[in-house]
Amino acid sequence: MQDMTAPLNINTRIRENAEDLAAALQSHMLKVFAPDARKELRLFSASEAAELLGISTSFLRKLHFDEKIADVAATAGGRRLYSAANLLDIRETLEKSTKVKGTYHHGRRAGDKVQVLSFLNFKGGSGKTTSAIHAAQRLALKGYRVLAVDIDPQASLTTLFGYSPEIDFIESGTVYDAIRYDDPLPFSSIIEKTFFTGIDLAPAGLLLQEFEHETPQALRTNVQPPFFARLATALREVEDDYDVIIFDCPPQLGYLTMSALCASTGVLITIVPNMLDVASMSQFLQMSADLLDVVANAGADMQFDFLRFLINRYEPHDGPQQQVVAFLRQLFGDEVMISPMLKSTAISDAGLTQQTVYEVERAQFHRNTYDRAVDSLNLVNDEIETLLQKAWGR
Repeated sequence: MQDMTAPLNINTRIRENAEDLAAALQSHMLKVFAPDARKELRLFSASEAAELLGISTSFLRKLHFDEKIADVAATAGGRRLYSAANLLDIRETLEKSTKVKGTYHHGRRAGDKVQVLSFLNFKGGSGKTTSAIHAAQRLALKGYRVLAVDIDPQASLTTLFGYSPEIDFIESGTVYDAIRYDDPLPFSSIIEKTFFTGIDLAPAGLLLQEFEHETPQALRTNVQPPFFARLATALREVEDDYDVIIFDCPPQLGYLTMSALCASTGVLITIVPNMLDVASMSQFLQMSADLLDVVANAGADMQFDFLRFLINRYEPHDGPQQQVVAFLRQLFGDEVMISPMLKSTAISDAGLTQQTVYEVERAQFHRNTYDRAVDSLNLVNDEIETLLQKAWGR
């Protein structure tokens, strides 16, 4: 135990705190996951599978009865359980059997550009990572090919996929290695498969912060491509493999965020409905506009298909929050998403074990709490899907 009467060496104490916290987190991870295990995605019930496929449960049963789809795992009581891979196979079968192409495959078609979405706000705790990962997972479960790109040096999105950023990417590299100014790696070489079928990950790590430090020198020496084009340039190598690319941005308006914005086709600004957060967002929007003017004048393409404000951690029975949301809707109109993401203990409790609501079993929570969280998330993410489809002209 530290002698509280001794002079405090701040460097030493910070290092000790870091080591203690790292050890505690490692101990927590070992309790949650086996030492050399990776996360696995749970199986889905027939009702969940039918909802994701866009069909009725009775039609799903008929497909099995008519032997048009392969059998799947079942419980001891005979209830069918579907893996995400099963869902992809069934979707493929349904698409081949329909006369109207695109009925079950909702992703890109010939001539469609990849959709690149940035979740951002420079205020921490606004729900960027939570929103980004749930959107990625919902879209993947509905058949989209998704690339999740973590550009936050804190690497929360990377950690949620079951990786340890400080250990797992020493050989393969992170996003930093693909956009660094000195001999960058091909973007394809840093992409990792995830446990979640349909989602690949471009991971982050603390080294990403070096991009913020190195960019001023690169600007002085005119390194090409410039900082604002480096992510867009790197993504061109792999964009044909995906329908949707999702950026989880850092909580600051730095070079990484600007680079993500310049690569994006859509922007979702998360906002917690209280006046302090709204005031912070006001500053964020003004600073963004000023900086985007600068990069636009430098040659960046700043055309977005859409920009939306996503109300996060909303409590519908909270009077002041209702007033703030009404204020935002009056001010921004249709740019405020119709569906807010509700504040839910299911979301926060799932996060304690580094999971999302789509990963956890319904039985782990009170049924109403779980259903309310899932319904809220589905409404938000299906609204995002509608924006993607409109951007593709559908």
